[in-house]
Amino acid sequence: MFKNREDAALQLAKRLKALKLKDPVVLGIPRGGVVTAAVLARELGAELDVVLSRKLRAPYQPELAIGAIGEDGEVYLNSFAREVPGVTEAYIREERDHQIAEIERRSKLFRAVKPPADVTERSVIVTDDGIATGSTMLAALHVLNAQKPHEIIVAVPVAPPETLERFRPQCSHLECLLTPSHFGAISQFYSDFQQVEDEEAVRLLRESRVKERS
Repeated sequence: MFKNREDAALQLAKRLKALKLKDPVVLGIPRGGVVTAAVLARELGAELDVVLSRKLRAPYQPELAIGAIGEDGEVYLNSFAREVPGVTEAYIREERDHQIAEIERRSKLFRAVKPPADVTERSVIVTDDGIATGSTMLAALHVLNAQKPHEIIVAVPVAPPETLERFRPQCSHLECLLTPSHFGAISQFYSDFQQVEDEEAVRLLRESRVKERS
C-alpha cells in the first residue's frame, strides 16, 4: 500500500537509480501519471514530458478498456475486444474519433507549456500511477518505439503480472513495485488517490520546464 502518488514514485525512483541511463527523459501518461513522472524526473535529474494515449472504452462499460489509441492515431485492440457486446467496426470508429479529439485537446493544453521531447537515442522512462489492462501504456510504447529511443523502461508502482508480460516485447526493462495476482482497481493500493486535474499536470510540466532553463 502506498501513501500517495509521490510516495509510490519515490520508492520507484530508488530502483531506477541503479540503472545506467543515457540522457534520460521521463514520460507520464496524463493525468495521474504526470505526478509520478514529475517525482521520477526530479529524483533522476531527467527531463519531464508527457506521452498522450487514450483507452478505447467498451460500450455500456466505460471503465473496461477494449483497446487504446496513441498520438499517431493508430488503434490497438485487446484480444477480447470484438467479443464484447456492442463492439462493431462502426463503434470502434466512433470511439476512436472521440479519443483522438481528446488527445488533440490535451496536446494543445500541454504543448503550450512544454514542446514534445526528442526521445531519439535516449533512455525513455514511461510511467503511470498504476496499470490495469495496460492498453493505454501499450499504445504509448508503440508510438515511442517508432521514434528510435536508446531504450524504453516501463516503470510503474503497481500492475497485474499478466499485464506486465504484454509489455516485454515493447520495452527494454520493466520496473514494478507491486504485482498482485488479485487486482481490482489501482486506487485500492493507495491510501490517498485523489483525482488529478489538467491544471495540476500543466503546473508540474511548467515548473519542470522552468528548472530545465535555469
